[in-house]
Amino acid sequence: MDAIFSSLKLAQEKLAQENRAAKDRALSAAAAAINRDRAAILEANARDVEQARKGGMKESLVDRLLLNDKRIDGIIEGIETVIRQEDPIGKVQAGWTLPNGLQIERVTVPLGVAAIIYESRPNVTADCAALAYKAGCSILLRGSSSALESNRALVRSIKAGLAEGGGIADAVALAESGSRDEVDVILKARGWIDAVLPRGGRELIRRVVDNARVPVIETGEGNCHIYVEPSADIDQAVLIIANAKLQKPGVCNAVETLLVHKDALVALMPNVAAALAGKAELRCDAQSKAAIGATPAGLALTDAVEEDWETEFLDYILAVKTVSSCDEAIAHINRHGTKHSEAILTNDLKSAEKFRALVDAACVYVNASTRFTDGGEFGFGAELGISTQKFHARGPMGLEALTTIKYLVNGSGQIR
Repeated sequence: MDAIFSSLKLAQEKLAQENRAAKDRALSAAAAAINRDRAAILEANARDVEQARKGGMKESLVDRLLLNDKRIDGIIEGIETVIRQEDPIGKVQAGWTLPNGLQIERVTVPLGVAAIIYESRPNVTADCAALAYKAGCSILLRGSSSALESNRALVRSIKAGLAEGGGIADAVALAESGSRDEVDVILKARGWIDAVLPRGGRELIRRVVDNARVPVIETGEGNCHIYVEPSADIDQAVLIIANAKLQKPGVCNAVETLLVHKDALVALMPNVAAALAGKAELRCDAQSKAAIGATPAGLALTDAVEEDWETEFLDYILAVKTVSSCDEAIAHINRHGTKHSEAILTNDLKSAEKFRALVDAACVYVNASTRFTDGGEFGFGAELGISTQKFHARGPMGLEALTTIKYLVNGSGQIR
């Protein structure tokens, strides 16, 4: 690992001197290489998927692992969006002159050498490599063993493309031994790694936060909520809830708990039950269960228990709880949520404003699905992850999350 760390550090020093045109040219070649090598990438991914299913991985998580032509196209499109974005490096954020004549500028510079430790999703490999390269950072990618073949194929293509485009291929490296010890080495690599980003479930994130000796940009699990008020457009609410639960349940921005105002139960719950029948399980409290009335054919309906409010299911399961006010909904979210993405469905402006002001989360929605918490959907092209912390970066992390600042001071012989 020391050899990898050293190579990344040397590569970053070179990359920090590259201009936008050179970085964009190299990334364009990397995207072309992924397109050229898609058959080999898909073949490698098929091996990972086969092993995952043999190992009993649930299908909602297999879906996160799976690549196909459409998803390869999405990876390439994400890189192309990063290319089109403005170079984040060298921006003068502020400048001023002191009474003694010293001229000070605050400018953006690369964060340095980053490491990301993540689970399953091979698209993260390409997303993070592209963002880091554009931001002038080298990056160590440490994916899960379940995606090892896919990650190897993607990194092979990315590095080949960077080299073909006149770029610095050593700025991207994959930790591929599969050993858990590898993670501990990365977390203790002070002097080599400038920041580590964990991206995955609660266990992974907690392990990184508890054991890292290098700075951590903390991403979080997504125990996300949708709160529905009586004033909401019920037809619209049902569509939003179904999208947030069913479109891709194995991701961190899928809704896990539905909070329903008691005066909206009768209008909402039969429609939600009908929309999710045969598609998802509802775990309801007594009031929301009673409001459903006759259970639609195919609906899996069970009683909610206390631990359901704390659970990121990452599956076709939706917990439902009745609340008596917007204040109660906010209190529940701030107690049980993970500061990720929260939504209110309402036509009451005061409730919307209160929810936006008081809910403690990186992303707060009014009358929209939580599924939009995504770097691509926010216009970043790709993302490093969703930061749920409050320092440096919060929410979907794009290029700016991989920058820091430097003060440049010009003098003419001043002394103090």
